Amino acid sequence: MLPISRAVLLLLIAVMTGISETRAANASGEAVLLVANKGDRTLGIVDPEAGRQRATVAEDGTTGHEVAASPDGRLAYVPIYGNSGVGKPGTDGRNMVVIDIATRKVTGNLDFGHGVRPHCAVIGPRDRLLYVTTELDNTITIIDPHTLKIAGTIPTGQAESHMLAITLDGKRGYTANVSPGTVSVLDMEARKTLAVIPVSGQVQRISVSADGRLAFTADQTKPQLAVIDTSNNKVKRWIPLPASGYGTAPTPDGRWLVVAMPSANKVAVVDLGAMKVAHVIDVPAAPQEVVVRPGGRAAYVSCDASHKIAVIHTSDWTLGKLIDAGAGADGLAWAGRE
Repeated sequence: MLPISRAVLLLLIAVMTGISETRAANASGEAVLLVANKGDRTLGIVDPEAGRQRATVAEDGTTGHEVAASPDGRLAYVPIYGNSGVGKPGTDGRNMVVIDIATRKVTGNLDFGHGVRPHCAVIGPRDRLLYVTTELDNTITIIDPHTLKIAGTIPTGQAESHMLAITLDGKRGYTANVSPGTVSVLDMEARKTLAVIPVSGQVQRISVSADGRLAFTADQTKPQLAVIDTSNNKVKRWIPLPASGYGTAPTPDGRWLVVAMPSANKVAVVDLGAMKVAHVIDVPAAPQEVVVRPGGRAAYVSCDASHKIAVIHTSDWTLGKLIDAGAGADGLAWAGRE
């Protein structure tokens, strides 16, 4: 066997380390955090353990705001919304791209057939179908993720159905209808609207408690959070916030709700037992979306204006690492196991 020089040996080690790192960050079962970098028109792939964005993938469109991950953690689904904000003039996106996380390539595309401004993508917890808000049609579009074919629609009965949350049993869906200031209640199995709940002059974002008994949306006219009782589809109470809320996410144990407050550059943590804010945490500019790790040990908050993702420790509600992301960091998704 010929001797290997030190330089060649070091090169081989570096190459194999890079390969191993790529596999570890993207193989099935290995977790990564996905972020929609709106300003860069890319999907960011973040190693949550190393605390850094390892790669970006061009979306080939203008532009993805949100992202969902396949249950096996291999694929990312990115609806291409357009170049404007909800309800504002601009282009009307009409497609969704599929990105292979391991190869870091766009491997699929679904054309909705016309401009619909597809925005929020959610995997059904039970049926594993893909549900995408299609704002301009006032619907949720149902997609078979294996064939990338449209399998049906669910009417929301309202304009600007921007975000969607689905209960863990897969039976009910809730959309935040921005300018109407309402929440639509959807029967996901019968594929119909059950109710439209008046909330305020304008709302943003939506989440559902771990037990499915409550839904939360942020009032945009006052610094308060609407708590909806899902048993009767009525606003049960209001929780005052230090500033206007935006994205929210509950912890898996049902104890806490994490609320982004973009105008204040802060995150509020609501004690769902006491129904009041228990902690306020400073984060970088313009926090948008919140995702909590499946095991609940950390919350990740995308910070649009600062190109950062803030890591918050749920054990003591302190700010941990700040992860560099792309411009306009917004939608987040967890891909893979805890």
